[in-house]
Amino acid sequence: MVLAAAVPPRLEAMDAQLLEAVQGGLPICSRPYAAVAQVLGITEEEVIRRIANLQQSGIIKRWGVVVRHHELGFTANAMVVWDIPDTQVQTLGAQMGAFPCVTLCYRRPRRLPEWPYNLFCMIHGKERHHVLQSIATIIATLGLDAVDYKVLFSGRRFKQRGAHYQLTPVAENRAPAATASTPLHAVVTHG
Repeated sequence: MVLAAAVPPRLEAMDAQLLEAVQGGLPICSRPYAAVAQVLGITEEEVIRRIANLQQSGIIKRWGVVVRHHELGFTANAMVVWDIPDTQVQTLGAQMGAFPCVTLCYRRPRRLPEWPYNLFCMIHGKERHHVLQSIATIIATLGLDAVDYKVLFSGRRFKQRGAHYQLTPVAENRAPAATASTPLHAVVTHG
């Protein structure tokens, strides 16, 4: 789940509780929204309505799945960093991101002179040679033979989860405790 706004949005206390309840993942059961509703003391319909409102208002930008790839047998994982000409990074990034083997693809600033790379993509495979084959396919398909790149295979996974949010009351001459009508700010933390 990703917040859309750069400025922390204002939330009702129940919306903040809902975000806290679902940010670690939905329960694995036949009616996950009903399970969340039971914990929060509201109805399943209200959970669904509130999530829809948070999405429509842009507070929740994206609702997705964090796949634990190791558990699915994808144990060879590499971050591939590319030194793409700045005039081509937008186009090549979109093309690279369209490959099924690429799970993340994003632009980052170069840190010259030590780090010339500006495009990063994550590739998962069941074995290292599968990842290397995928990289070779990307290079051949996109004509990247002359582009400098490095393959950084993962050594050990320490943590894997989506973004989590610290929800704090807005200081507006109010008591510090949140009530049902206390507006809250959501602050994204990665970890």
